[in-house]
Amino acid sequence: MSRYRRRKKKENRMGKACVSGIVFMFLVVMSVQIVKLYKENQVQSARISELETQYEEATEEQKQLADYEQHIQSQEYIEEVAKSKLGLVYNNEIVFKEQDSED
Repeated sequence: MSRYRRRKKKENRMGKACVSGIVFMFLVVMSVQIVKLYKENQVQSARISELETQYEEATEEQKQLADYEQHIQSQEYIEEVAKSKLGLVYNNEIVFKEQDSED
């Protein structure tokens, strides 16, 4: 009977060692996965920050374009372009031109 007990203890130790080894390997694998996910999280956080910055810049540009669109549709802008590029004037306006002086 003592032989049976020794054999049982030996099998019990081997079982505990196997379970301990499996748990240890599980912990190692989980640790590696946690580190990998942490690094991926850092990369994604940086990407989010970059995209937020791009969004803010695009929003600002959109506001500027809306202001410019409103400006070019104004009567003042249309008159300015007509006078400067096309040389048009109102009927009641007097136009003075500088004379080129030759010495």
